[in-house]
Amino acid sequence: MEFGIGIPSAHDSWKVARRAEELGFTHAWFYDTQMLVGDPFVAMGAAAAHTSRIRLGTGVLVPTNRIPAVTASAFATLNGMAPGRIDFGVGTGFSARRAMGLGAMRLADMEEYIRIVYALLNGEMTEAEVDPGVRKKIKFLNPELGLINIKDPVRLHISALGPKGRQMTARHGAAWKMVMSGVEDGLAAVNAMRKTWTDSGRPASDLYASGWVWGCLLRDGETLDSPRVRAEAGPRAAVLLHRYADLDMEGWINTSPVPDSVKDTLQGYVEAARKFQPEDARYLLNHTGHCIAVKPEEDRFITAELIRQTTFTGTEQDIKQRIEALRAGGLSQLVLPIVPGHEDAVEDWGRIIKAFR
Repeated sequence: MEFGIGIPSAHDSWKVARRAEELGFTHAWFYDTQMLVGDPFVAMGAAAAHTSRIRLGTGVLVPTNRIPAVTASAFATLNGMAPGRIDFGVGTGFSARRAMGLGAMRLADMEEYIRIVYALLNGEMTEAEVDPGVRKKIKFLNPELGLINIKDPVRLHISALGPKGRQMTARHGAAWKMVMSGVEDGLAAVNAMRKTWTDSGRPASDLYASGWVWGCLLRDGETLDSPRVRAEAGPRAAVLLHRYADLDMEGWINTSPVPDSVKDTLQGYVEAARKFQPEDARYLLNHTGHCIAVKPEEDRFITAELIRQTTFTGTEQDIKQRIEALRAGGLSQLVLPIVPGHEDAVEDWGRIIKAFR
């Protein structure tokens, strides 16, 4: 099994990518949540200049953030800096779009976006909507000048949990990504994707499945509600709070499992979120710190039980056992994100993954 590091994009996040490479991580994934972090392509460009082996990818790119021609150009430019080690991770935009009060984009629109990006990366002429309602033929006009690299492949990774998204992944023969809370839900998702994959006629051995899981490696004397643990694992635990409030305020579907043991906690947060200001944009405060920090308004709802139910937080032996179960279940890559201000967590995870290399 390979290991990736999830990095909130920033001007200096190349430092984490470089250290991850030294520790044996195979992939570095950069967030595309423009209202929460920096620009992923700027961050990946810096990382490309400071690394030599680790793969660099968007984790995950949101198509509505930029037109496909711009995305193709950005990947082709990165591919010139780090030939053959660039990955195109893409999704419908949970974090990035909800932070602006929008639901996820349509899968059909995402698939069209993917088609255009890869037509350009393959050196083809294709037709695309370049202005609202205006379709034109486009292509890279002079790749032979060496300003971009479209010779080396850029691998596609699709983030998808539902059946239609899994079918799209199989249709494209793409690598597959998902976010999980623990071993049980992670393996259930992998098995569902494997079935979709093989039902489409593809060999099971060709499926490359990545799972993202946030967490914290407990040190001597620490508990699930210790300050450092809450700071590192709390942002992932808070995602369930945000999703529950989104359902209440916006009607956006919650695809995360909701254990009975945390329902009262979630409801308490929803009642608090109903008072967020401005009243016509409560999503702004709801998504503040999403996946990267615990904000004061939600701190009291980040309980030890919520951390236990949503993250990989435990002793070294416990975490290794969970990873082994995922490897045995067919997971190809485990992605371990970090949070700002706790970049040294890459050292903890590096020590863990050493046992699996």
